[in-house]
Amino acid sequence: MRPRTPEKPLLEIPTPESKGTATVKSCILILTGLFPMLAFTGFANAATLQGSRPNIILVMTDDQGMGDLSCMGNEVVKTPHLDRFYARSTRFTDFHVSPTCAPTRSAIMSGRAPFKNGVTHTILQRERMALDTFTMPQALQNAGYKTGIFGKWHLGDEEAYLPGSRGFDEVLIHGAGGIGQVSLGDFPPNDENLYFDNVLLHNDTIVQTKGFCTDLFFQSGLAWIKKQHALGNPYFAYISLNAPHAPLVAPKEYTQRFLDLGYDQGTAGRYGMIENIDDNFGLLIEKLDQWNASENTLVIFMTDNGATHLNGQLHGKRVKHFNANLKGGKNSPNEGGSHVPAFWYWQGRLGEDIDIDALTAHVDLYKTFCDLAGVRLPANMQALDGRSLLPLLQDPKAEWPDRELFIHCGRWPDGKMQEFKFTKTAVRTDRWRFVNNLQLFDIPSDPGETIDVSESHPEVVTKLRQSFDRWWASVSPLMVNEGLQRVAPENQPLAIRYHKQLATSGIPEWAPDEI
Repeated sequence: MRPRTPEKPLLEIPTPESKGTATVKSCILILTGLFPMLAFTGFANAATLQGSRPNIILVMTDDQGMGDLSCMGNEVVKTPHLDRFYARSTRFTDFHVSPTCAPTRSAIMSGRAPFKNGVTHTILQRERMALDTFTMPQALQNAGYKTGIFGKWHLGDEEAYLPGSRGFDEVLIHGAGGIGQVSLGDFPPNDENLYFDNVLLHNDTIVQTKGFCTDLFFQSGLAWIKKQHALGNPYFAYISLNAPHAPLVAPKEYTQRFLDLGYDQGTAGRYGMIENIDDNFGLLIEKLDQWNASENTLVIFMTDNGATHLNGQLHGKRVKHFNANLKGGKNSPNEGGSHVPAFWYWQGRLGEDIDIDALTAHVDLYKTFCDLAGVRLPANMQALDGRSLLPLLQDPKAEWPDRELFIHCGRWPDGKMQEFKFTKTAVRTDRWRFVNNLQLFDIPSDPGETIDVSESHPEVVTKLRQSFDRWWASVSPLMVNEGLQRVAPENQPLAIRYHKQLATSGIPEWAPDEI
């Protein structure tokens, strides 16, 4: 990817006094003139969207929050390609995921609350998605779609849990929850070559790759997309990045600008990863246009949970990084943990520069994709918690009944599930966020959750407590991964597989086809 041009320093105000002033819609002003708006600005027709069978490209980044894009108000990181994409997208402005990685991924793949899939953590086998789940890619396969995943899976590393067994035709993934997490299940060599020249699983073969991980995942996805486009196959491409998850590592051409501005190495690495993502996303859009593939392709950009590394150093002084004025980040029950960007673009079919303010969530993608693809779901599958977003894509002001989204950070110590029932939890409705069974925030008037209004709204507190109790009772029997024994690093499934292949046939070098 091309290196970024150095720019003048942009200062951040040292904490704790710092309070951001930019809003999440500030880019409406700064984007004027950056992207030539197309003539189409109307809404989609739901009747034409139902069964319209677009190709679907879902790009999801890891640990990137609402404040990690320049179009969302960040004045340090530069994301011009995603800014232009934002400007012509239909945007879900109140879109929620889980506060951590694996739960969000299981919700997307299953259309149901993560705890119902047994996914209550990101490690210790509690990230394994229950095997009785009929996955979204399996549903799309049944409708004639080709399916591919490129990057992070994080829903189990044993053969039965891997994406090739869960509905994906093409697979290029690392193990565990992150590259280099060898003690938790990633391939042993990745402990020494973090994010560069990684050992990955390509379909049924462990391979040695070259280059920076984000570049590789995008290039591999694009090469596969190009092939499906040439063959005329409808496809679902899941470009599921591990960046900007720690360790905060990026190519030098992406980190140097931030070091020159005076930021610490961690901030430089993280922001460099984000700018690298932006360049790769720009390449994706460029290639779709070059291949005349944009008219039948829905492209979605989102993130898997709130931001990390919310503090850093600038010229040796502690600073608070921009977080879109939200409270909390990854692994938080507050808005900053679950409220993420969600930009949708389909040339000529979805409205451009449109905001949809309804309360939506990761569990809604399953039904939406199935409706678009014309999937006929089997009768004996799991009940889905989500809703189809097609009515909102037709009309952002369509009737959308209020709902209750249940958020729990999980991650309790072994055997402590019931003791942690109310630890780091929330119930979110269109208006309210009820946190830790105690605090109530009026989100439309107080998105930063600065004023607890529980005493003035006791009836709301009572109702949401009762709702949470019912939800907890419904999910507790389905947490099938609780109480499992810890697996030693040498006994992790992909470690065993790696050493076996190394001894029998070796680890071949692999690279994606040219794009």
